[in-house]
Amino acid sequence: MNHAVLRVNQPPSTKRRKSFAALATPYLYLLPALLTIAIWVYKPLLQTLELSFFDWNLLPTSPKVFVGWQNFSRIFELPEVHQALWNTLIYILGIIPMAVVLPLVVAILTEHIQGRARNIYRALVFVPMMMAPVVVAIIWRWLLNPVQGIAFEVFKTIQLEPINFLRDERWAIWTIVFITGWKLIGFSTLIFSAAIANVDRSYLEAARLDGATEWQITRRITLPLISPTVFFITMLTVLLGSQWSFAYINVLTQGGPRNATTNIYHLLYEFGFGSFAIGWSSAAAIVLFTGFGVLAFVGLKLMNKYAIYET
Repeated sequence: MNHAVLRVNQPPSTKRRKSFAALATPYLYLLPALLTIAIWVYKPLLQTLELSFFDWNLLPTSPKVFVGWQNFSRIFELPEVHQALWNTLIYILGIIPMAVVLPLVVAILTEHIQGRARNIYRALVFVPMMMAPVVVAIIWRWLLNPVQGIAFEVFKTIQLEPINFLRDERWAIWTIVFITGWKLIGFSTLIFSAAIANVDRSYLEAARLDGATEWQITRRITLPLISPTVFFITMLTVLLGSQWSFAYINVLTQGGPRNATTNIYHLLYEFGFGSFAIGWSSAAAIVLFTGFGVLAFVGLKLMNKYAIYET
């Protein structure tokens, strides 16, 4: 009885403090993550925005000269920027078949693998993803060596003129696209396999009892129910595909031959750390961030509109 009286007679200030503590507790758990994001993501982003309006060469003794919007106007006048933007589009469109379409097909066709064979298959598919990009680039440089690589031996065996895949303007960008997509196949395949495994089996059994073929089940049940995952992987590929190719460009071609393989990520790296034009590099980064931000917004809208979620 006394405890009840004490609770009823608590002053309003005590109740407010307890209410505030109850509301603030969840945010205290989020505080470390929020601080990490603020320090490592948003602070550099704001600094990049600031530097995009200055002419500076990164030297502490060199003054920052405010130039306003000149950095943005100048980079769009450069022919290498136009080439880099076009190449970025090629990377995105070229990687999608290997990062989305092929893994989806592989995941569907291998859905019924069971037992130890399933684990072996997953391990083999995922091996390329576990390898460091620089290691992958070095291996492919050896494989595609026009003098003593395996590709050279194959061409010699079938009596064809060897192709210098990394120095020929016609082949270089598609070689980088292939290497980037090859490394992503395992990751996407496992994501799609997990999504297919989570589809409610009762839908599939009911369709089989009604006489549906496996193709009809895949097209009308499985694909619609994993559509959120398909949208997600497609968005990742569109937003990050050309970024994933950066390591291979930097190690294998350095953007050549004659800017045939450079993209906007490699170009802003060259601006910042090649010529030390930090203003141009920051302006290119802001343009990149804005463009891909718009693509992400459109992608989320399309996902919310067309993806089918299991209820």
